[in-house]
Amino acid sequence: MRRRLQRLVAPVGAAGLSIGSGLREALRGGYRAGDLRADLMAGLTAGIVALPLAMALAIASGVPPQHGIYTSIVAGAVIALLGGSRYNVSGPTAAFVVILAPISAQFGLGGLLVATLMAGVILMCMGFMRLGQLIQFIPHPVTTGFTAGIGVVIATLQVKDLLGLDVERMPEHYLERVGALARALPGAHWQDAALGALTLAVLLLWPRVSRRVPSPLIALAAGAVASAVLSRVLDGFRVETIASRFGGIPRQPPLPVLPWNLPGPDGQPIGLDLADLRQLFTAAFAIAILGAIESLLCAVVADGMAGSKHNPDGELIAQGVGNVLAPFFGGIAATGAIARTATSIRSGARSPLAALVHALLVLAAVLALAPLLGYLPMASLAALLLLVAWNMCELPNFLQILRVAPRSDVIVLLTCFTLTVVFDMVVSVSVGVVLAALLFMRDMAELSKARLVDQHPELPQRKLPEGVLIYEVAGPMFFGAAEKAVETLRTVAGKADAFILHFSRVPAMDITGLVALESALRVLHREGAFVILAGVQAQPRMLLARAGIKPQDGQLAICRSLEEALALIEVRAAARRAAAAPGGA
Repeated sequence: MRRRLQRLVAPVGAAGLSIGSGLREALRGGYRAGDLRADLMAGLTAGIVALPLAMALAIASGVPPQHGIYTSIVAGAVIALLGGSRYNVSGPTAAFVVILAPISAQFGLGGLLVATLMAGVILMCMGFMRLGQLIQFIPHPVTTGFTAGIGVVIATLQVKDLLGLDVERMPEHYLERVGALARALPGAHWQDAALGALTLAVLLLWPRVSRRVPSPLIALAAGAVASAVLSRVLDGFRVETIASRFGGIPRQPPLPVLPWNLPGPDGQPIGLDLADLRQLFTAAFAIAILGAIESLLCAVVADGMAGSKHNPDGELIAQGVGNVLAPFFGGIAATGAIARTATSIRSGARSPLAALVHALLVLAAVLALAPLLGYLPMASLAALLLLVAWNMCELPNFLQILRVAPRSDVIVLLTCFTLTVVFDMVVSVSVGVVLAALLFMRDMAELSKARLVDQHPELPQRKLPEGVLIYEVAGPMFFGAAEKAVETLRTVAGKADAFILHFSRVPAMDITGLVALESALRVLHREGAFVILAGVQAQPRMLLARAGIKPQDGQLAICRSLEEALALIEVRAAARRAAAAPGGA
C-alpha cells in the first residue's frame, strides 16, 4: 500500500519541484551585471511591443483595454518567476480572442474572469499530473490548421473598426459576421479607413528603416498624431478612439477584485451560480487547452532560438498560477506569446527576469501614460491586430503542407482550418486530433503484415512436415490492425493439422488484439488443429499470461523461438508415426 501511494505521489512531487525551474536554470550558471543589462533591454523592448497588443487584444475579446494591460502585468510577472521556460513572455494573445469574445458577450466581464480562474485551476492540474509531454502528440497539421483559422477569424473581426463600420451587435457565428459586415460596408467611414491604412503602412514599412525601435510603437504613435492633427485641420474629421469608446484608461495599477463581483451581461455581479459555473466549465476547458498548447509551443520556439530546454510541466503549473491570480486583479486569460518571446530573445534576453521587466514596463506605462493612451484610434489598433492575424496564418507554411504533405495530413489541415472558422477552436482541435489518430491507425494497420508460409526464411534448410502451416505476423496487434492480423487464420481453419503462429515481430498487443487472437484460437481448436505460439515478445507474453492463455496438451503450446516450435512439431509427428505403425502403442 505504501509503495502504491508513493507511485501516485511521486509524479505530483516531481512536477511541484519543476516550479520556477526556468529561473533556477538561468541563475545556476551565474548571473552577472552584463546579464542584467541584457535582460533590462530585452524586457523594455518586449514591453513596448506588449503594451499596444494588450489593449488591442482586450478590446477584441470584448472587454475594456485596461484588462489586457492588467493581464500583462500580473500574469506576465507571475509566470515569468514560476515558469519552466527561461524565455517565455506571457500575456494576452490573439489566439484567445476567438474563445474569449463569445464568453464576454454571453457572460460579461465577470463571467470571463471566472472562466479564466477555472482555466488556471485546470492548467495547474495538468502540470501536477505531468501532462506537459502529451502536448507534443498533437499533430502539426492540427496546430497549423486551427492557428490559421484563428488568424482568419481575428482578421474578419478587425474589419469593423478598421473601416469604422456601424454594426450594432456582431453575430456569434463566422458566416453571420461576414454577412453583417457586408451589409454595413456602404456606411464605412473614410476617416477611420485612412488612419487604419496609414497605421498598416507604417507597420509594414518601418522594419525596413530600423529594427531597433518596434514598429507598433511608431505606427500607433503616427496614427494618434495624425488623428489629433487632422481633427483640428479638417472640419468634421472624427475617428473613434479608446477614450471615446471606453472613457480612457484608468491611471492606476491593477487593484484586487473578486471576479464574481464584476458585472455579468445584465450589468449585475455574476456571482457564483452553479448553473453558470457548469456552462463556464466548457469555456474554461477550452481556455486551458489552448493556453497549454500555445505556451508549450512558445517554449519550444524559444528553445530553438536560444538553445535552451524548458520544463513543460513546470510551465503548465506557472501558467495555471498566473491565470488563477490574474482575474483577482482584473486580468483576462494569459499564455506564452510567441511574438513577444521572440522579440525578447532577439533583444538579448538571458533569463526570466526579462519577462519580469516587460511586466514592470507595462505597469510604469499605464501609471505615466494612461491619459495619452486614450488618444489611440480604434482603427490603428485594428490595423495592428490585422497584421498579427496575418502572421498567425503562416501562409507559406500552410501552402507548404498543402504542397508536400501526405494526403492524410492535408485532410487534417483543411478540416481543422474549416472547423475553426465555421465553428470554434475546441471543435477543431477535438475533431482534428481524432481524425489524425484514425488516419495514423489506418496507416499503421497497412504496415502490419500477416501471411501463411510453407517455408520460413530464418530456416531455409528446414522443410515443414505435411499438414503444418506457419502463420507469420509482423507489426503491433492493436485495435486498428488486430482483425487484419488474424482474419486469414479463420479462413484456413481445418486445412492443416497444426499451425505455428510466429509472433517474433509483434512488439505490442492491446486488448483488441488479444480478443482477436482468442477468437482465432477457438476457431482453430474447434477444427482440431494444434497451435504453437512462437517467439512471443515480452509485452504480448505478459498480456497472454494475464489472460490465462497457457499451454494445453494437444491444443496449445508456447515456444521461445521458431526453431523450438519446429522441433516440437517434428517430435509430435514422430510420435504420431510411431503410434500409427504396426505394433505401435
